[in-house]
Amino acid sequence: MSAPHLSQEALAIWETNAEFWDSGIGEQGNKYWQKLQEPSLRRLLSPSLNKQGCAALELATGNGLCARWLANNGAASVIATDGTFGMLEQAKKYMNDELAEKISYRKLDVTDANDFVPLVEKAAEISGFDIVLISMAIMDIATLDPLADVLPKLLKKDGVFVATLLHPVFFTSNYSRNIDITFNPLTGDQEITHSKIIREYLHVKPHRGVFVVGQETRQYYFHRPIHELFSIFFKRGLVMDALEEPSFTEEDVVVGRLEATSNFPQLPAILSFRLKRMS
Repeated sequence: MSAPHLSQEALAIWETNAEFWDSGIGEQGNKYWQKLQEPSLRRLLSPSLNKQGCAALELATGNGLCARWLANNGAASVIATDGTFGMLEQAKKYMNDELAEKISYRKLDVTDANDFVPLVEKAAEISGFDIVLISMAIMDIATLDPLADVLPKLLKKDGVFVATLLHPVFFTSNYSRNIDITFNPLTGDQEITHSKIIREYLHVKPHRGVFVVGQETRQYYFHRPIHELFSIFFKRGLVMDALEEPSFTEEDVVVGRLEATSNFPQLPAILSFRLKRMS
């Protein structure tokens, strides 16, 4: 559910949390990145990254993890943006001379249409971006309308918009995790069944949550059911040509933490999708 009136408050919280967030993600990314996001992005973006002179724009870069990945995997140039100065400072500390030749950083609030003006001008100058990427941030953004409005102007004719986010059904809905422990009557072995009960999905108000245990300042989550999420972009003439639901596997099980996300391999943790201009 979008809530434009919370945009600035949501950004202020991320400004506060920037350093703490980076401490949990680091230069190489966390388990979500290594097991789910990176493999999915590689599948969705490889065709574009293989293009000569690939120009990429990243929104909500955080500590620059995806920007560095783009630069190291074929992008000739990357403009990486974030809505907070704190996150941009975290990103810059991981730069080196080689990355500096490809990556530039700037502040951009994706909920403010005016902030996109210089990028629209840049897109016109280079005939559009081959890639516009926003990874694991859509659920943190109060309104997606300014972004959706500008995407057709940012993308090259054959450019792609790719996004990853926490799965709307299993993560940003109003749900509970259930752990059912039984014993097999034939063998006596303990059997553990993981499941989730979804109590609210279609209409979930913005709510507070954490991205890691121990987080002091809670950020906002803006849940959007899948039809609402995609319709925002479909209404602007974008079409989908790829959709994935990456999930942890049995190999990722955390024995000491029954409630851990990676112990629910049948329920995808994130959603990945790719959109293109209709013409």
